[in-house]
Amino acid sequence: MSLSRRSCLQLLLGAAVPWAARAAENRRSAPTRPEEAADATAYKGAIVLDAGSGRTLLADRADYRGPPASVAKLMTFLIVHDRLRRGDLTLQTAVTTTAEAARTGGSQVYLAEKEVFPVQDLLHALMIASANDAAVALAIHLAGSREAFVGLMNTRARELGMTQTLFRSPHGLPPSSRKIEDGDLTSPRDLATLSLQLIRQTNVLAYTSVKQRTFRPGPKRIDMVNHNHLLGKVAGVDGLKTGFTRGAGFCLAATAFRNGRRVIVVTMGSPDSKTRDIKIAELLEKGFLALPPPSPEDAPVQPAPKPPAPPAAPADGETTVRFKLPGR
Repeated sequence: MSLSRRSCLQLLLGAAVPWAARAAENRRSAPTRPEEAADATAYKGAIVLDAGSGRTLLADRADYRGPPASVAKLMTFLIVHDRLRRGDLTLQTAVTTTAEAARTGGSQVYLAEKEVFPVQDLLHALMIASANDAAVALAIHLAGSREAFVGLMNTRARELGMTQTLFRSPHGLPPSSRKIEDGDLTSPRDLATLSLQLIRQTNVLAYTSVKQRTFRPGPKRIDMVNHNHLLGKVAGVDGLKTGFTRGAGFCLAATAFRNGRRVIVVTMGSPDSKTRDIKIAELLEKGFLALPPPSPEDAPVQPAPKPPAPPAAPADGETTVRFKLPGR
């Protein structure tokens, strides 16, 4: 009897895979050129990279060109990070929401006009809740207008060699015309290039590895839940970004860190989120199995930083005493 899709997902996402022993065995016969990992129905294009060497491990229609949906926010993050590194702003720089940002639809944290948040909070909203309004607020604050920010995105894409990419928004929402050719366009290969840059040069994993976080204190608080459902379910996954629109299908740039090695997987155009997640999990396993032995020339890779630990609960039998010193 064949396994159901749900059963397949549980098998892939649940158990700890003894991948290390299998990987060591496979490295003896690791391919010297990209292996084709064809799957005609699970996605429109896919690619797997070794983050250490930047080498393509697996590829299937990696140059398919289509809309990335919210995966475009990876470039928005990079542009903001570039300005942070230059000192043009800090994580605590206050960003005031404009009317244009407040009107942005889709996934959002419901920013109100003239509401003020630090850059750091908006970056968490961008990468955890995939907040389109946060993307526009950051874009306008940094570049003066959404259009000017998109220009920065395209300049950066050219610098990285993303030859099949054209950004038209900081968030990946479809254009008003609803025509695919009028919106953001890229390829799995280009998104993998962008992901590699982010992993090597930024602290993006400090944001994309967070499963839950609150946004906005008080009665209008939002409990953000990361859209990447592979976090905590597939070994080592700590990023990066999901995306969905009707025109784009279900997209995901994912990465996992295991035993000092890191793999990046990008798929675009899956028919549904379960198919996308199953295929990403499969490709991560294949990627780790295809890794060649590490080389001294490989770039260093690190796991996502651990969030601050919550206060320790008192041990059984202990009493926690809270008191205040009397005022003078």
